[in-house]
Amino acid sequence: MTKNPRPPLLLALFLAGWAEGICAQPQQEGTAPEELARTVNALDREIFDAYNRCDLAKFGSYFSADVEFYHDQSGLMRSRESVVEATKKFICGKVRRELVQSTVEVYPMKGYGALQMGTHRFCELTAPKCGGVAKFVHLWQNDGGAWRITRVISYDHQALQP
Repeated sequence: MTKNPRPPLLLALFLAGWAEGICAQPQQEGTAPEELARTVNALDREIFDAYNRCDLAKFGSYFSADVEFYHDQSGLMRSRESVVEATKKFICGKVRRELVQSTVEVYPMKGYGALQMGTHRFCELTAPKCGGVAKFVHLWQNDGGAWRITRVISYDHQALQP
């Protein structure tokens, strides 16, 4: 029985093409990485300005209707309404969020939008200093120029040392 030399060659060509796609400089179609980072960072400022001011209508507008929000301490929320309601109940008038700008990373997600991750602090409004810190991942979808968060992972919540 003779072996066909083509399958290894086809596999090698497939893997080379796949690796080229993985190793190529990732970009949102028509968007330079710096421009994408500026866009996502501006969106972050807008959404959390609304969060900090308890402008719940504006805050909610940054999430898809079927957002999935995974939180290491409170579990999973599966809708914009539940995220807004939790913010109203646990955040408004109690806590503000501060982004640790030096930790933010933004990556294009081809054909979808962008992945943003970093660290943020949570500060009780009555406390002189921020008391908590956590890491986050936001998956932003760009639907014809309308950016919305479709997935959130909020994790590694810790108290800050005084």
